[in-house]
Amino acid sequence: MSNTEETKVEGVERWRFALVLAVFALLLLVVAGRMVMLHTIEQPFLFEQGEKRTVRSEVQMASRGNITDRFGSPLAVSTPVVTLWVNPQQVDPRKLTSVAKMLGINSRELIRKVDRVARQGRSFYYIKRQVQPEIAEQILSQKIAGLYGDDDFRRYYPAAEITAHTVGLVNIDGKGQEGLELAFEDHLKGSNGSRQVVKDLFGNVIKQLGVDSVAKPGNDLALTIDLRLQYLAYRELKAIVQSHHAAAGSAVMLDAKTGEILALVSQPSYNPNNRATLKPQHMRNRAIADLIEPGSTMKPFTVAAALESGKYSANTPVNTSPGYVRIKNKTIRDHRDYGVLDLTGIITKSSNVGVSYLARDLGAESIWQFFSHAGMGNPGTLGFPGEAVSSIPYPEQLDDLRLSTVSYGYGLSVSPLQLAETYTSFFDGCRQHVSLLLEQVGSQECEPVMSKRTARQMLNMLETVVSLKGTGKRAAVDGYRVGGKTGTAHKIGRGGYEDSEYTAVFAGLAPLTDPDLVLVVVVDDPKGQEYYGGEVAAPVFSRIMDQALRLRQVVPDKPGKDQMLQVAGGIR
Repeated sequence: MSNTEETKVEGVERWRFALVLAVFALLLLVVAGRMVMLHTIEQPFLFEQGEKRTVRSEVQMASRGNITDRFGSPLAVSTPVVTLWVNPQQVDPRKLTSVAKMLGINSRELIRKVDRVARQGRSFYYIKRQVQPEIAEQILSQKIAGLYGDDDFRRYYPAAEITAHTVGLVNIDGKGQEGLELAFEDHLKGSNGSRQVVKDLFGNVIKQLGVDSVAKPGNDLALTIDLRLQYLAYRELKAIVQSHHAAAGSAVMLDAKTGEILALVSQPSYNPNNRATLKPQHMRNRAIADLIEPGSTMKPFTVAAALESGKYSANTPVNTSPGYVRIKNKTIRDHRDYGVLDLTGIITKSSNVGVSYLARDLGAESIWQFFSHAGMGNPGTLGFPGEAVSSIPYPEQLDDLRLSTVSYGYGLSVSPLQLAETYTSFFDGCRQHVSLLLEQVGSQECEPVMSKRTARQMLNMLETVVSLKGTGKRAAVDGYRVGGKTGTAHKIGRGGYEDSEYTAVFAGLAPLTDPDLVLVVVVDDPKGQEYYGGEVAAPVFSRIMDQALRLRQVVPDKPGKDQMLQVAGGIR
């Protein structure tokens, strides 16, 4: 090889070497420049992105306020649970088989749904909500990537169907849907908090960075309800509805002196702890939301209006012969011809003819005003969802026929709760406003209805109804003076009043010496041979009132047979 050729080869090699060095130098400059950019210009962005992948803003769920009875017994409480969910983009569906088995759900169905959600590009799917913490802990301990658990609360109702209509229930998200849970949603719900935490791949909290806001639990709600009385009223009402194959029933118990609602039950009921069995027709609080024609339970108010007028006394005779009266084209009848009755006898025998005579004599304006003061036609004040408003025709609508029917409880409407409220006026002549919350007791002054003298006279008359001569003798309670009134009203159908469908009612107080309790029992459409208020509702009244008075340790004011035998034998 010549010198010239050797020189050419060396020149090419030097250029190749220089080119390689230049390329390496350029690469080093690029890398160095990129490093400078990462550590300077792009550092905030990268830091932010890193934080997003490790730091989480975690919601701290607030516990819902408890609902209790008057003695603090829990009626609605919030218990801690865990909500399990997966990120379909991260989780291996095949690893969910054991999870499904522990949760008692179909594994194939679960895997199929997770696969479908993953194909949709979504990154969230509920496995199961409100899982018991013990089970959730076992599942999360498997360390399945993409499976997470969030703390939550579940609403639990210890009394179940016993207080379901009053307390109500919440949905799966913890928002009130029925009853007091709905009415006092803002009061009961808490305020969620949040915190900044660092989590690992499995969703475990590694470090808490700070608290943005503290969770505030909801406010508690204390009811006037006595769970003991609620239970016995529910038990007896359920028994009578079932034994008479009735469509429904309700019972309301009030403190006669304060208007506090001590028991409020309806049938049929439901279990708020088991959503699978919920039926909309069973969820209505019939004691508050349903309107009934009270029938003869209104007669005491017509008689009381007559006494208040000054034109009548308890012994004033009224001729009810021949047992019926013709007004326009309608005939008002008694069960038989009772002849001449005084006002006490009109109540004892439940004479339609007698009270219609009194009402027509007093006039529409007088009857309307008295009934209005007693609470008829007034809007409800509880704020309960679906609370009914009673109604009574205005005086100008009350001709002789309608005035007569209103006098014995037809042509007007009232809820069982409102009927019980009107009967508190027989305690001392003043109608007590009902209350369901302890904090509301005594917040409203009672409404004057009649004089104390008239109220006492009415109690004596109502006692005769429960005597052997009265229509409500099956409402008697051994050892206590009881007063009340039976009511039987035909139900309204498409073509008017039905001949074979009735509402059986009994409303009364005890003990009459110093009234402690007011109780109203309503049985809707009882089937069979017995359908009168004195046959169906009165025995339930007796059983509930008997147990309630003894449970409240009310001193007997009427010696029963056993007590009289003890006294005769010298036992004190």
